[in-house]
Amino acid sequence: MDSNLRNLKDFLTLYNKVTELCFSRCVDNLNQRELGGHEDTCVDRCVTKFARFNQSMMKVYVDVQTTINTKRMQEVEENARKLEQQQKEDRQREEQTQKEAAAAGTSVLTPIPPTAGNLSM
Repeated sequence: MDSNLRNLKDFLTLYNKVTELCFSRCVDNLNQRELGGHEDTCVDRCVTKFARFNQSMMKVYVDVQTTINTKRMQEVEENARKLEQQQKEDRQREEQTQKEAAAAGTSVLTPIPPTAGNLSM
């Protein structure tokens, strides 16, 4: 789903929740088209309170999410360093093994294959 469309959907869902919550708390009767004085004040307070609460919650969420993301990045970097170190150690072991094999190969005497001239003994 497109992020803009998802954001619109989230906004409309929140808007509908606030509308339903404040309407059910503040509207006493439907006898008049306009809100009464106390209904108008109640709706204003309800929406303001919800907006402030939502803003506070989003601030906490952003702070917590930032902390979580920082920890994840540190873990990724640490794992990358460990992997790099492991690869370096593996390369060093491989080089050491090759050096040992090369050193062992030069000091070992290998038999000369028989040729026609050596067979006449």
